[in-house]
Amino acid sequence: MTEKQITRRDFLELGKKLLIVTGLAAIFAPVVAFFFPVKLEEMPVDPVSAGSIEEFPLNSSKTLRFGRYPALIIHLPVGFRAYSAVCTHFACIVKWDHNLGKIVCPCHEGLFDPLDGSVISGPPPSPLKQLSIEVIDEQVFIGANE
Repeated sequence: MTEKQITRRDFLELGKKLLIVTGLAAIFAPVVAFFFPVKLEEMPVDPVSAGSIEEFPLNSSKTLRFGRYPALIIHLPVGFRAYSAVCTHFACIVKWDHNLGKIVCPCHEGLFDPLDGSVISGPPPSPLKQLSIEVIDEQVFIGANE
C-alpha cells in the first residue's frame, strides 16, 4: 500500500478553504440568528417553583429567574411576597435589605415597601410589579398576576 503525500501547496490550499468557511460562518450566523430568534417569555404561563419553605427563613429573600426578568421573593412575618426584581426607574435589580426592612434599588437609592411594592422614596416612578405567590405541599410557587 502506498501513502499519498500531501504537498505544502495542498496543505496551504486546505487551510485557506478552512479559513474561508470559518469566516463565512462568523458572518452569516448572526444574520440567521436575527431571523430565527430564541423565544423569550416576558412572564411564564405556568407557576415557577421557588423552592421549599425551609429555604426561606423569616425576613429572608431569594432572587430567581422568572421568564425574561428576575423575581424577588421575601418571607415576611405576614407571609410571602413576590415582586418583579426590576426597578421601575432604570431597570436595576432590586434587593431585599432585612436590616432596613425595605426593598432597595442599589443604583439610585430607591426604596420600596415590602408589603405592597409601593415606592417609599427615591426616583422610581411606579411600584414594583407584584407577582402571585402560593404554597403547595411545602413548596413555594410564583406566577404572574393577570
